[in-house]
Amino acid sequence: MALNPKKHEMPTQAPDVRAHNFSEVALGYTAQIAVEEAKRCLNCRNRPCVAGCPVNVNIPDFIMKIKAGDFEGAYQVINETSSLPAVCGRVCPQETQCESKCSMGVKFEPVGIGRLERFVADWHNANVSEKTVPPAPNGHKVAIVGSGPSGLTCAGDLAKKGYSVSVFEALHTAGGVLVYGIPEFRLPKSIVAKEVETLQDLGVDVQTNVVIGKTLTVDELFEMGYEAVFIGSGAGLPNFMNIPGESLKGVYSANEFLTRSNLMRAYLDDPVTPIRKGGRVAVVGGGNVAMDAARTALRLGAEQVYIVYRRSMDELPARREEVEHAMEEGIDFRLLNNPVEILGFENPDDPRDPRNGFVTGMRCIRMELGEPDAKGRRRPVPIPGSEFTLDVDTVIMAIGTSPNPLIKDTTEGLAVNSHGGIIVNEDGLTSRENVYAGGDAVTGAATVISAMGAGKVAAKAIDEALRQR
Repeated sequence: MALNPKKHEMPTQAPDVRAHNFSEVALGYTAQIAVEEAKRCLNCRNRPCVAGCPVNVNIPDFIMKIKAGDFEGAYQVINETSSLPAVCGRVCPQETQCESKCSMGVKFEPVGIGRLERFVADWHNANVSEKTVPPAPNGHKVAIVGSGPSGLTCAGDLAKKGYSVSVFEALHTAGGVLVYGIPEFRLPKSIVAKEVETLQDLGVDVQTNVVIGKTLTVDELFEMGYEAVFIGSGAGLPNFMNIPGESLKGVYSANEFLTRSNLMRAYLDDPVTPIRKGGRVAVVGGGNVAMDAARTALRLGAEQVYIVYRRSMDELPARREEVEHAMEEGIDFRLLNNPVEILGFENPDDPRDPRNGFVTGMRCIRMELGEPDAKGRRRPVPIPGSEFTLDVDTVIMAIGTSPNPLIKDTTEGLAVNSHGGIIVNEDGLTSRENVYAGGDAVTGAATVISAMGAGKVAAKAIDEALRQR
């Protein structure tokens, strides 16, 4: 039978419907579609897709299980190397990782590996109720700082080996960027909660509202009997452009805007933590976070949402799928434009005017692409005399984040680079003995799966070091 040259489409909500709700956009494969998609896998001998996966999931093995109708068997294959399959199946950029290496992709569309992973994880969560049995304890204790993807992965890998693992999370809900940064319509919070619950069934102790560097220090964790510490605290410190007007009311970092919506449920009619809704919104930036912020603003009732990005569509770093979804939902992409000033209302005759200090617009300048920069991307160059004003009343800055300096400032001898990222060796070991780090705390803002890969590397190194004692 001839192979289908195209991957099976992911069923989704209609754009005009989903733009007004926070329900998940992608609806997932049915069992029939999953089996048909699995039949497209060539089960290559050299398995290039596995090499493209930062956590080295045995991709052909789990796909062959799907093809045979053994969905739980497929889940167990994934579970051998990934602690967060339902998350990865939704938010990992498979198109630039495992699927980019797929042999089918040489002549046709690659196998929908991410969609199949999501199907398997969702099937398991819906059909299997037995809890994981923790392994026998090995007598060693490890502390994990942060419950984002790197921390949860490190915790899961160590717990499977019998370690007593405690995860310390600064916020009131475990999940890190998975709960505060990624919107419900891309990653339902119930999915993250289920993945955390699975790790807790393994014996992982999750402690929330503990700010390492304030509540406890890294040194105090060692005094409590932990033999190793993994720092996976992420990169939650937002970057700004340092242009006039960024202190006006109605200017948010994407981190704040998304945290208020995702974690604090500011979309409710009477929220505990409010957020500006409606009006005209400009999101500055072109990455996945910018897409998330823009689409969230739309769902919060914005009349018009703009993506303002200084390069062209070819350089836009967000996933193609997220860009396409945003366009379908009516987001207006203002490319080759860059903000130079945020404008605000001021009534000099009445200092009590409630409109004082609020955003009224954003002055931008048009750009053109010049010579490539150090990363190989053509450098955006302002076009003299091309300034114009965009009529908006909310501005969201989504131009990247940096690691919070709190842990560095309270941990003696912890070396960091010029960007505040913790310096580690190939095993994730920092300049401090028995202190490891990974994910965005090391690299700055990156992908969920790359953070998971760093967590796996550190877990392996911690295991090898502690077992020698």
